[in-house]
Order: sequence, then structure tokens, then C-alpha cells
Amino acid sequence: MFNWLTRFFSTSNPNENLNPMNKFLIVGLGNIGTEYINTRHNIGFKIVDYIIEKENLSVQAVKLGSLAEWKHKGKVFYFLKPNTYMNLSGKAVKYWMDKEKIPLENILIIADDLNLPFGAIRIRKKGSDGGHNGLKNISLLLNTTEYPRFRFGISDQFKKGQQIDYVLGVWNATEMEKLKERCTTAAAIILNFGLVGLDNTMTAFNGK
Repeated sequence: MFNWLTRFFSTSNPNENLNPMNKFLIVGLGNIGTEYINTRHNIGFKIVDYIIEKENLSVQAVKLGSLAEWKHKGKVFYFLKPNTYMNLSGKAVKYWMDKEKIPLENILIIADDLNLPFGAIRIRKKGSDGGHNGLKNISLLLNTTEYPRFRFGISDQFKKGQQIDYVLGVWNATEMEKLKERCTTAAAIILNFGLVGLDNTMTAFNGK
């Protein structure tokens, strides 16, 4: 799907003089460690990894996470996976926003959402953390809730008192089968966000 995109990665920083409005920070939330790879809470990591793998992007270990860079049509997408664990995600987001001088409206946080059915997509300009610790920490460190977020539904099919086990549990077989299609849609959302803006992306993809 993405073989028409230009690939580019550099360990230097040739983008210092680029208009900040053409820079985008895409942050997939998750926990580091092999035990978390296929857990529901790590959908942010999974979506970022999907794009990196499909486009054969290079990944660099950087301060507070891992980073891949992707250039297309004068835009630069930074794909960030924080290594701070979920509850301290804001540290990495704020550091890389400041370092690359990326405007608040040009970040997109990808997070799981218990309040949405599996695979459902909600893109918003702002909002509460909804009880999500990663979003809560980002809002705290950025001192605002007005930043774009991409919520991916993981549903709430767990018994009382089992929320943590469910969120940190692995996808079931049916979910795993459907995730590839959902990740393809997620990748299209991210590209649209950078190329045509948040409002158009919300119109095109919310509810898809």
C-alpha cells in the first residue's frame, strides 16, 4: 500500500531549518519488553511498528525511546515509541516536541481505549484522558489536554476486577486476525493527518 512513499532516514538532523508546521510527531504508546509485545495496551507500539516494517524504515535508539524518520512531499514524520513505560509517556513526548520544535497541533498520540469496541477508531483534537495513564501523564507534562489523539478500541470484555489483566493480556485469535486490516487503516490515518490535516482526517476516518 505504501510503496509509493519516499523513504528517508538520517542519524543527523537535516531538518533543523524545515518549517515546524511540516514536522509531525507520531507517538505510539506502550510498554517496553517482550512480554508486552502483543498486549492490548501496546496497540500504539503495534501501529508504529507496522508502518516501520512495511516501509523498511530505520529505527534509532534515542533519548527516552526509539525513533524512525519518514519524509514525504516536504513533510517529516517522526515515529516515536517511548521507553519510559506507559505511565511516564509524557517525558518522551515533551522532550521530542521541544527538541524538534514540533507544534502541539502536529503531534498525534496513539492509545488504546476500553470504552470503544475492538478496532473502532476515534480521532479527536482534544479530550480527557479517560482513565488512560499514558494520556494522563502527557496532559500533565504538556499542561494541556488540547492535543490530537487517535484512540483505538480494545473493548471492555472483562469481568469485574480484571481490567488490568485484560489490558495487559494478549489479543485473542479473532482480534489478531483482524489487526492487520486495522493497522492498514491506522497507517492511512497517520498519513492523512500529515498531508491533509486533522479536520479532514477526522471526517474521513472517524467511525471507519
